[in-house]
Amino acid sequence: MGSSVETSLWAWIGLHLVLCSGSLPEITDKEFINECLREHNKARSSVMPSANNMLHMTWDEGLAITARAWARRCIFDHNIYLKDARRVHPTFSSVGENIWTISSQSFTPTRAIESWVNEKNHYNYQRNTCTKVCGHYTQVVWASSYKVGCAAHLCPDGIQHFISSEGLLFVCNYATAGNMNNEKPYESPGAPCSGCEGTCVDSLCRSDERDLERSYSWAPDWDWASATSGSTYVSILVSRPVALALTFIAAYATRYFYPDVFCYE
Repeated sequence: MGSSVETSLWAWIGLHLVLCSGSLPEITDKEFINECLREHNKARSSVMPSANNMLHMTWDEGLAITARAWARRCIFDHNIYLKDARRVHPTFSSVGENIWTISSQSFTPTRAIESWVNEKNHYNYQRNTCTKVCGHYTQVVWASSYKVGCAAHLCPDGIQHFISSEGLLFVCNYATAGNMNNEKPYESPGAPCSGCEGTCVDSLCRSDERDLERSYSWAPDWDWASATSGSTYVSILVSRPVALALTFIAAYATRYFYPDVFCYE
């Protein structure tokens, strides 16, 4: 019995060290950016019925900064500042948003974006109506939304309006905003790209001007969490693994000096 208990202890410690030492991707992480863009553009190029005016979507740092700032609030609700575009982006006149959350760290951008795209099962293009929630999907495939920025944030104390224990919040912001004026997300019928300017690639209109990525020395004036979130992030990525490492050392020392401590008759 002692051997099985000891083995379980080492397995538990090792598992938690792996889980807790992992970090969420930053908004500058190229793999994270590419995954977000790939999943968005895959959905946009495969809409049914097909679109004639769907723009290719590229990354925007300013939108990602806003997504990160709002994700830090750990609130499962839309950004209250979206109505004032000047407070969510330095140049765009309108910004849209999708949010997604989960109660554990089993997160990938693909999983989140696919959950939004799957809402297409509840959307009727001809009638432009939803039988259930489908606004996340229509934002993903909104033809004129050609920029996106996303961020993921771990909320150790829970997510307001969702869960009181640890959870993860994923936010994507879009420009220009979708879901406007009760319009359909895109135009159909017609050949792909026949209703938009640019080079047609995978049924999406591309142009050098729209695809240009810009950097911004800017942050939302409401991003009060920027200072405290750093300490929280350090606590999660450094303090917790250190504490678990100390537990590992203490268990090893106990086993070395008191070899019978785990043995029960």
